[in-house]
Amino acid sequence: MKILQPTFFLFVFIPLVKLAPPIQQESFNFYDYDTDFIKGKMVQQDDEMKFKDVRKLLHMEDGMTDFSDTNIRVQNDETIPDVPPTKDTNLPTCLLCVCLSGSVYCEETDIESVPPLPKETAYLYARFNKIKKVVVSDFADIPTLKRIDFTGNMIEVIEDGTFAKLLLLEELSLAENRLVKLPVLPPKLITFNANHNRIKSRGIKANAFKKLTNLSHLYLGHNALDSVPLNLPESLYILHLQFNNITTIKDDTFCKSNNTRYVHPHMEEIRMEGNPIILGKHPNAFSCLRTLPTGAYY
Repeated sequence: MKILQPTFFLFVFIPLVKLAPPIQQESFNFYDYDTDFIKGKMVQQDDEMKFKDVRKLLHMEDGMTDFSDTNIRVQNDETIPDVPPTKDTNLPTCLLCVCLSGSVYCEETDIESVPPLPKETAYLYARFNKIKKVVVSDFADIPTLKRIDFTGNMIEVIEDGTFAKLLLLEELSLAENRLVKLPVLPPKLITFNANHNRIKSRGIKANAFKKLTNLSHLYLGHNALDSVPLNLPESLYILHLQFNNITTIKDDTFCKSNNTRYVHPHMEEIRMEGNPIILGKHPNAFSCLRTLPTGAYY
C-alpha cells in the first residue's frame, strides 16, 4: 500500500504597503529686487514672496522667529494667515531691515535716522521712512557705497560733508523730501534725483555740479528754482527742471556764447514745462542743442 506523503505548501505573505508619495522640496528662485537702481537679490517661494516674507525667513534662519510667524502649508492645504511684523526701530539693522549681499533694504520701517550699516554695504534703500536729518557720521565708515535711495522721507537737513567722501557713490536719490538746499555732492555721481523738494536757486551753490564730470541724469523737477542752475557739466544727457518758478536763463547755460559753432555733445532731453519762462525769448540759450527743451515758447 502506497503511503501518501503530506505535501506542505509554503505561502509567502507579502504585505501590501502603499508607499507615501515623496515629500516635494520647495524650490527657491532668485529675482532682481528693484526696478530703478537695481541690484541685489531676494528669495521667491512658491509663486512670489513679499518683502516681509523675506524678512521673516531671515529671522527664522537666525533663530529669532518661530514657525507661527510664517505661512506654513499643512496637509489639508490650509494656510496659517500672515501676522503683520511689528516695527521695532530698536532692533539691530539686519533684523529691522533686510541685508543681502552688500545691499540693505530698510524701507517702510518708520526709522527716523539712518541706521548703523554693515561694513562693505554698497547699496542702501531707505525709502518711505521718517528720516529728518542725515549727518556725516552716518556714512563715515562706509566708503563702499555705490547707491543711496532716500526717496519719500522727511529730510530737511543734510550736512555738507555727508556724501563728499563717498568716492564710489554713483546714484543718489533724495526725491520727495523737504530739502531747501543741496549738500556737497560726491565727485563720481552719475544719477542725482532731487525731484519734489523745496529747493530754491540760492540753495544750490554756483559750482555744485561743475566738477561732476560723470553726471548724466539730473532731476530737479517740482521744486522752487527761479533760474536754471549754472555751470552744468557737458556730460549731462537728461535734465529735468519742470514745474519750478524759472523766469530766466543765460545764453551760456548750455552753450558757449563765444563759440557759435559749439554743439553740446550729449544733451538729449531738457524738460522745462510748468515754468513761467517763455523759451522763445531766449533762442541763443538753445542754439547749440540737438533738440529743443520742452516748455512754453510764446
